[in-house]
Amino acid sequence: MADSMDEDMPEELLPLPLQQDLSCPVCQGIFRDPVLLPCTHSFCRECLQKSLQVSGKCPVCRKQYEEGHAITNRALSSASETFLKQTNWLQSQKRPSEDHCHMHLKPLELYCEKDEQPVCVDCVTLHSTHRLWPMRDGAPICRRELDFKVGILEKKVESYKKMTRKLSSSVEYIKCQAGQAEKQIKAEFERLHQALVTEEQMRLAALVSEEEQKTAAIKELVDKTNKDILALNELIQTLKREMGDEDLAVVRNFQNLKRKAQWPHEDPCFSDGCLLNMGKHVGALSFKIWKNMQAHVKYYPVVLDPNTASPWLSLSPDLTSMKESPERLSTPDNQERFDPCVFVLGAEGYTSGKHRWDVIVGDSPKWIVGVCRESVARKKKFTVSTNRGVWSIGLSKGVYTVLTHERTELQVQERPERIRIKLNIDKGEVSFWDGGTAKHLITLTHQFAEKIFPIFGPGLHSTPMTLVEGKMAVHTS
Repeated sequence: MADSMDEDMPEELLPLPLQQDLSCPVCQGIFRDPVLLPCTHSFCRECLQKSLQVSGKCPVCRKQYEEGHAITNRALSSASETFLKQTNWLQSQKRPSEDHCHMHLKPLELYCEKDEQPVCVDCVTLHSTHRLWPMRDGAPICRRELDFKVGILEKKVESYKKMTRKLSSSVEYIKCQAGQAEKQIKAEFERLHQALVTEEQMRLAALVSEEEQKTAAIKELVDKTNKDILALNELIQTLKREMGDEDLAVVRNFQNLKRKAQWPHEDPCFSDGCLLNMGKHVGALSFKIWKNMQAHVKYYPVVLDPNTASPWLSLSPDLTSMKESPERLSTPDNQERFDPCVFVLGAEGYTSGKHRWDVIVGDSPKWIVGVCRESVARKKKFTVSTNRGVWSIGLSKGVYTVLTHERTELQVQERPERIRIKLNIDKGEVSFWDGGTAKHLITLTHQFAEKIFPIFGPGLHSTPMTLVEGKMAVHTS
């Protein structure tokens, strides 16, 4: 009977004001599985658990609460369920328009700044701690913020367009790189191919020369043997003719004939080394060719990475020297590239082992050489020091300096034109030497946790900084 009476009640007489009493103080929603604390305050079970994890106190009166003392509030739970069912029925009976509150079915005339949503006058109790604005004042607030967001998005669009142009130009740059690389690869293979052709011709000429020499020696022996055969046949005929004389004549002439029958010459035979030395010509042929090719191959312990080079640096085609570019080069602004600092890195980074390379600084009045971690700053100016992840030495204004945070001056007896860098990752050491006199300059220590790269700062001078060719050796066992 009570249910039927509720169904017949006008909307304005329904107990909707009870919503405030049936709302959880934490989530501001209708109670879900409410529990009662000893301090008589009730909360949704889930809301209470979250609050107690933070403070261990009642969210309303802040009294200390011990876990396990909360009890289920069955009466409040039943009232909340009944209220939700009634509210859902009312909403189904009268479908509110978009400009009415779905809970209270009243016009949305206020704007909650905290929740960023429209509310009706009956929702005020649920937003008691929030700042509420009339709709005529709330809409401009929303528009201002959206206008600000639109401005950000418009700037982002311009940024994206700019990046698109950069990416498009990068495609052309990559094609240019590919063309240069293809040209150099073909030229290098042509040079090595020509060296192989020369090696082949030299080895074939040596083979032909030995063949002619050995063949001529055999033919000479054959000619000599044929002459000996003729002489032997003539001697045999002479002896046979003398042996046909009368017995007395044979006996009288026996000693003379016996002497004639002696052949004083050596018998023909193969001499030592009369055949071709096949081991010399074809034995381990590929290894011998490869070994001889060393004269045509250059090895550099370090080569430069052009993708890291400052736009003000010009690198040689073989990536072994660098100098100031008379004008800023048109290069992509990729993340690896130094700009505005004038540096370039080695192409290979190290995480372990020992490494050594020499660089010719010549008479350049300003330079920096050393190593750096991979995460060193690329897109902003920075003071070169160990604190910035760079372990290096440099020359500036006639003073040689260890580029630590304290800036220690290096005392050198004579101007080094060649600097040697030795890096021992496992020991955490990088040492600098005068490459010409092999005199030790300074050793810096650090436990390297990142990949380490050679770094070069040739300064803005026309004098090139050049990497030194390494030594090669063939070891066999």
